[in-house]
Amino acid sequence: MTTHMTGTREAWLAARLDLLEAEKALTRQSDELARRRQELPWVRIDKDYRFETAEGSASLADLFQGRSQLLVYHFMFGPDYKAGCPSCSAIADGFDGSVVHLANHDVTLMAVSRAPFAMLRAYERRMGWTFPWASSYGGDFNADFSISFTEEEQRKGGIEYNYRREAALQEPAKVRGPSTRFGGDEGPVGQFAAMCGTDAPTYIRERPGVSAFVLDDGVVHHTYSTYSRGLDGLWGMYQWLDRAPLGRNESGIWRRRHDEYNKG
Repeated sequence: MTTHMTGTREAWLAARLDLLEAEKALTRQSDELARRRQELPWVRIDKDYRFETAEGSASLADLFQGRSQLLVYHFMFGPDYKAGCPSCSAIADGFDGSVVHLANHDVTLMAVSRAPFAMLRAYERRMGWTFPWASSYGGDFNADFSISFTEEEQRKGGIEYNYRREAALQEPAKVRGPSTRFGGDEGPVGQFAAMCGTDAPTYIRERPGVSAFVLDDGVVHHTYSTYSRGLDGLWGMYQWLDRAPLGRNESGIWRRRHDEYNKG
């Protein structure tokens, strides 16, 4: 027996029309935020970043693949991981459907991770993905865009993520993780770390994010980056759940890689 409020179709329609006004206001606010993102000043990039891709060694300009705009998803997959982050994997499950549409709108969508390219290719084959994915292994790209950190930075409070500086890592770990406040090895971050074949401190030395770039007259500029809950809109499954009768309805860690749900 449901305990949720029930009512007539007339009562539902009245409440729905009231909600519609709030939804329209949110849409207008979202449009305004998009406009403000596009008005941010462009920052010229002169550093020679190098990546390993399916086509071989590449510069940042090469990642545009002949287009004028580049969106990089900073996928959490460090060189000490055995597999990609489950949360990033859930987000990336939606990339293949978007890549072709973006490409035909002068935008390249590219994932970038710090793990060696061979590890990315193996995981890509496991997941059945085809979107472009580059390795930044051995370079400064991840560190410069505030999504990879050293153990020393972690211990001494040198991590600045999502435009805020974090306190030094304590034991047990209690830091701001990719989407919520995580506990130590027995908490959610420990579970995600185990799913990646590593420990909690190593796992959270990588972080998720999105960075945008433009190639203008042969010069690459950084235009935007967002992190943490700034990525909420990319979770395709959550956009559906937010419209389902019970919403996200979460209790504990339920997300798995798409090939793990039917495993014991």
